[in-house]
Amino acid sequence: MRAFESEKTDVAEVDRSIYDIRDGSNAAFAVSSGLTSEIVEKISEEKHDPEWMRIFRLKALETYNKMPVQNWGPSIAGLDMNNIVTYVRPNTEMRGKWSDVPEDIKNTFERLGIPKAERASLAGVGAQYDSEVVYHNVKAEVAAQGVVYTDMESALTGPYAEMVRKHFMRLVPPTDHKFAALHGAVWSGGSFVYVPAGVHVEIPLQSYFRLNAPGAGQFEHTLIIVDKGAYLHFIEGCSAPKYNVANLHAGCVEIYVGENARVRYSTIENWSKNMYNLNTKRARVEKGGTIEWVSGSFGSHTSCLYPMSILAGEGARMEFTGITFAGAGQDLDTGAKVVHAAPNTSSHITTKSIARDGGISNFRSSVTVLPNAKNSKSAVSCESLMLDDRSRSDTIPEMDIRCDAVDVGHEAKIGRISEEAVFYLMSRGLSEEDARALIVGGFAEPIAKELPVEYAVEMNNLIHLEMKGSIG
Repeated sequence: MRAFESEKTDVAEVDRSIYDIRDGSNAAFAVSSGLTSEIVEKISEEKHDPEWMRIFRLKALETYNKMPVQNWGPSIAGLDMNNIVTYVRPNTEMRGKWSDVPEDIKNTFERLGIPKAERASLAGVGAQYDSEVVYHNVKAEVAAQGVVYTDMESALTGPYAEMVRKHFMRLVPPTDHKFAALHGAVWSGGSFVYVPAGVHVEIPLQSYFRLNAPGAGQFEHTLIIVDKGAYLHFIEGCSAPKYNVANLHAGCVEIYVGENARVRYSTIENWSKNMYNLNTKRARVEKGGTIEWVSGSFGSHTSCLYPMSILAGEGARMEFTGITFAGAGQDLDTGAKVVHAAPNTSSHITTKSIARDGGISNFRSSVTVLPNAKNSKSAVSCESLMLDDRSRSDTIPEMDIRCDAVDVGHEAKIGRISEEAVFYLMSRGLSEEDARALIVGGFAEPIAKELPVEYAVEMNNLIHLEMKGSIG
């Protein structure tokens, strides 16, 4: 009992206001709201793009203008691109020393705990503020292994420019969907990672994305290439303060997993509840390689997020572990996709979702097994916890199996909190609110244990915050 009271005190000290603090607008430059070829040309000019990227952006804009908005999933009718500012440059250059970052920006990241996390347990950190990376650093011992970790703009024009050009938006082409095309036209910021063959990066790299400007979009691009037999754990964190106007996040993550390589990609998305989160993540896995996704979706007004894995080589593996928490005014549509394109491949998708106070939490999965993917296995499991009779949770599985010699399964469970369990905990001295929060925390625990400890703590804190005041 005493231990729980101590934990509760710690949780109470974590306040959503940490994330909702708004810095004053001090941008050095911002384009006009809306989306025109002139705006795209201006972004390209500001970014000092090579000519091929300028042409790429304009072609992506043409694709965007031709493509319809999706006619399935959550409504995005409240998102008007005419009111979105697609590029906001903060009043600083990128820094390699934390002490050189301007005080107002530095204070924001200090409050979010980024420098502390870097000093404690990270091999390298990139911090993006609005449309630009303001800080990037990698530990000397990691760089000495040949690991490249830098911002996308530096990679685009530096020694790895040809590698970027060869891989950029090849996994997620602008023709993939309307917001992939938007990303191709106005992308800015993000990280480039290259891990040489055989190198194991024993401690994680992290990028943190902070959108401060109201009515703006963030379109960072993350490109990760992990060569044969190498290993990387990459952590992504996101947050934004709440405004009474729509913000948009349409980033893109592309991961290339080499033969017998392994990549773990962990994310806690804690966007504010005026955010439209239309993010695209995709990995290609070669022979014997492994991609592991660990995903927590807590924020945003509307989310459409379905990390996809293409198992291109024999024996390639994919694991996806995710949790979604939808509260009042939230429509979070999340899940995972996998394509088995080679023999003896395997995928395992495990998700948990929680909905309360009228929130909508939907899970979508797509499993495709191509004709040559003999002896492949896929298992999909999703569990949903409903905390009231006003919330909604649906499971929408899709399976396209084109090979007989495979093992594919799907299971789904939707339930409510057991009143008997609540009564039992209350009989032990807990309040009803604390009892329900403890049960929800236990439901989410299998996901939390897959996260780095700092992020597991953050996830548990977010669950407690979402449950606060949920009774009555």
